[in-house]
Amino acid sequence: MAPSHAVRCCQRGLSWIPVIFINLVVCWSYYAYVVELCIYTIANTEEQVIYLIVFHVFFFMFIWSYWKTIISKPASPSKEFCLPKADKELYEKEENPEAQQEILKRVARNLPVYTRTGSGAIRYCDHCQLIKPDRCHHCSTCDRCVLKMDHHCPWVNNCVGFSNYKFFVLFLAYSMLYCVYIAATVLQYFIKFWTNHLPDTHAKFHVLFLFFVATMFFISILSLFSYHLWLVGKNRTTIEAFRAPVFRNGPDKNGFTVGFRKNVTQVFGDQKKCWCLPLYSSLGDGYTFPTRLVNVDSEQGNVEHRAIKCTVDGQTNPRPLSESQNHLLGNNMHSEEQKDSSPVNIGTSTLSIHTPHICPRTL
Repeated sequence: MAPSHAVRCCQRGLSWIPVIFINLVVCWSYYAYVVELCIYTIANTEEQVIYLIVFHVFFFMFIWSYWKTIISKPASPSKEFCLPKADKELYEKEENPEAQQEILKRVARNLPVYTRTGSGAIRYCDHCQLIKPDRCHHCSTCDRCVLKMDHHCPWVNNCVGFSNYKFFVLFLAYSMLYCVYIAATVLQYFIKFWTNHLPDTHAKFHVLFLFFVATMFFISILSLFSYHLWLVGKNRTTIEAFRAPVFRNGPDKNGFTVGFRKNVTQVFGDQKKCWCLPLYSSLGDGYTFPTRLVNVDSEQGNVEHRAIKCTVDGQTNPRPLSESQNHLLGNNMHSEEQKDSSPVNIGTSTLSIHTPHICPRTL
């Protein structure tokens, strides 16, 4: 026990090395830009003031979104998804996998669970001993199941999922803007130092290296940011992009797509003024999501809607499931959604889209 505990402590300590590295690079870039460039190199006072003001805006937003991604605790399934004590004892005693699946199916009838494993079985985490909600996966690094897990990012030493995916996308956006702004404003002085139009001083190394580092990070972040923008537009996680979620009627890579605008709204919220701020505003509860299911899951026919509390960003999510789902699928449907005359399953309700208006009906 003692050696294994020591190993886990060492692993936790080593996992912070990428975060420390990023913070050291950011601290150096702040010194190089503010002191070496703006104070020692730029002679024009007006140019200094403008550069510093814009730089600090990007720097503040970058640091804010970065640390929000780091400190946001990954949202995990609630106790409702754990097996009742009696069923848990039966499950552990049972050695037949088919019999174990029957136990899980019986419990899952009372839960808003619609995705399955590749073989069609109920998704169950033996480590956390709970039935996995839709889009939930177990992270071996964090040692927990994470709601709407996207991936585990070593650069933030945290799981990116339902609770902090918006913060992660903003972190990529502001880090990219931070780098491109530095590269653009440093370029002219980089050329002057490179062509010896400025005297050799201690600022030369910092300015030259600052341009190379900013450009390198911008190129690498640009591809990652573009990829996650594509994921947001398609309403997919990184895991779902590589392995399509499986429903009762089979795998469907677009199973959670409800239209570009509503896909974006799920992540960033319905108030556009909050989109650019690293404040929690995502819709939903992290357990149930609007889907494009063609066939209603007969096993879930008797599921009654019940509010499942999800604590995100230090507070209980104030947006109930029914409100957020109806907001996403109610009101105005886009033309691409109106073309689909099949029912849309939203966990506890089915919306028939046969007419321009939406008529909810209970399963």
